[in-house]
Amino acid sequence: MKDQLNSDPTTDMGSRFRHGASGSGSDGDFGFAFNDSNFSDRLLRIEIMGVPSECHPDGEDCTGISDWDHHRKRRREDIKKEIVLDLSLCPEEQILNDSQPDMDDGAGCENQDAEAEAVAMAEEIHSGDEDENSNESSWSMDCSTVLRVKTLHISSPILAAKSPFFYKLFSNGMRESEQRHVTLRINASEEDALLELLNFMYSNTLSVTTAPALLDVLMAADKFEVASCMRYCSWLLHNLPMTPESALLYLDLPSSVLMGEAVQPLTDAAKQYLAARYKDVTKFQEEVMALPLAGIQAILASDDLQIASEDAVYDFVLKWARAQYPKLEDRREVLGSHLAQYISFPYMTCRKLKKVLTCNDFDQDVASKLVLEALFYKADAPYRQRSLAAEESATSNRRFVERAYKYRPVKAFHLGGQGFFLSAHCSMDQQSSFHCLGLFLGMQEKGSTSFTVDYEFAARLKPTEEFVCKYKGNYTFTGGKAVGYRNLFAVPWTSFVAEDSIYFINGTLHLRAELTIRLCS
Repeated sequence: MKDQLNSDPTTDMGSRFRHGASGSGSDGDFGFAFNDSNFSDRLLRIEIMGVPSECHPDGEDCTGISDWDHHRKRRREDIKKEIVLDLSLCPEEQILNDSQPDMDDGAGCENQDAEAEAVAMAEEIHSGDEDENSNESSWSMDCSTVLRVKTLHISSPILAAKSPFFYKLFSNGMRESEQRHVTLRINASEEDALLELLNFMYSNTLSVTTAPALLDVLMAADKFEVASCMRYCSWLLHNLPMTPESALLYLDLPSSVLMGEAVQPLTDAAKQYLAARYKDVTKFQEEVMALPLAGIQAILASDDLQIASEDAVYDFVLKWARAQYPKLEDRREVLGSHLAQYISFPYMTCRKLKKVLTCNDFDQDVASKLVLEALFYKADAPYRQRSLAAEESATSNRRFVERAYKYRPVKAFHLGGQGFFLSAHCSMDQQSSFHCLGLFLGMQEKGSTSFTVDYEFAARLKPTEEFVCKYKGNYTFTGGKAVGYRNLFAVPWTSFVAEDSIYFINGTLHLRAELTIRLCS
């Protein structure tokens, strides 16, 4: 997973586009033929439909990516429901009003299948006027008016080579497919994007550079099934400065488009950005708590998450779920079906696993399964544990993946009715700026009673192999805190683990902690 996060998912695509390829093979630049009657065999009539304010009140222009998101177009699945072939309007023209049925992705589909689909389409077409109560035509009849008409000279072979939509339009075996005039109906908000798309299909280039404009072209390319343009827009968007806002928008794209695989590199880059930005969730608690589910999943899927322990991951997920899903039924669904797979339950403490069993936020059957799986993993042989972790490394599940925890419990114990633990980890020496071994004492539970603890850390050292005091102090605990020493041996990590290290005896580090607890009044 870490390798995936550190890699650039658009490297290959970028190199192809930098050399002028559109992702559709070795197509040349036919920009000179765009809208030129000498190189065209069809006339494309584009009817730009206006939408009254009562039908689409949010019609102002988008100036930024947040505006684009706020005024984003209807999803392509919804738009497709409105597509009808209306031959009665003009017997010599084939008219499409944004509702062409879904087409296969491949441009080289069998003619037999295309003809069968065309026949099915023809059977659904009324010979006269459409029913006034028809759901499919109500949008254009009741809510839209033709604002203006644009006419372009087009080459059907060029468009068909780039788009299964146009391929089937021009080769479906119907009599109308041989006619010279074809009419498309689009919303006024789609006009610029469609013209950019048509130009791209000839020249493999775009003139727009802003994120909202590129997103509009991307959506148009998905609508008319131009996968090469979608990949190009995705690559250009990936090269723009990313923000948390844009990253979350890119993560939502696959649910807005049919050809989601074309934007996968962009969504992968968005996940990488969020994982890197919020790897230390404690620094951005307010921002992280406001993230949607897709953002939380991107963060939890990262092995680079900087967190105290897996117990802390569990607590964070529970806190987020309670804030985002106040209804218990919804919270149980999102925890069990969407987030549990990102929590490494086998690396949680047994104390916390007991709490999972009694946690009302999880369905009891789900909680029991997760805890049993974690306990069996803890009891498994090390080689079997490594095998299970390796099997899941290629998936999005994080159940058996150990993170780079800030605190690694070495020993848990109880004194004075309170739970304590010793934790050792590789930390950064704040004065010398090098990594070193830190040892800490923590109290597990927050309680009404405070404890003052006198403690002493010691280690066995060569050559005498006697315990030598390395650090001592005292601390008043109120629960949920840890105290200790960042650089226990006052040496860099490389010296600590070196072959001639005096701290390892037969490959084992021996540490001792002596505690004296006094009850505070």
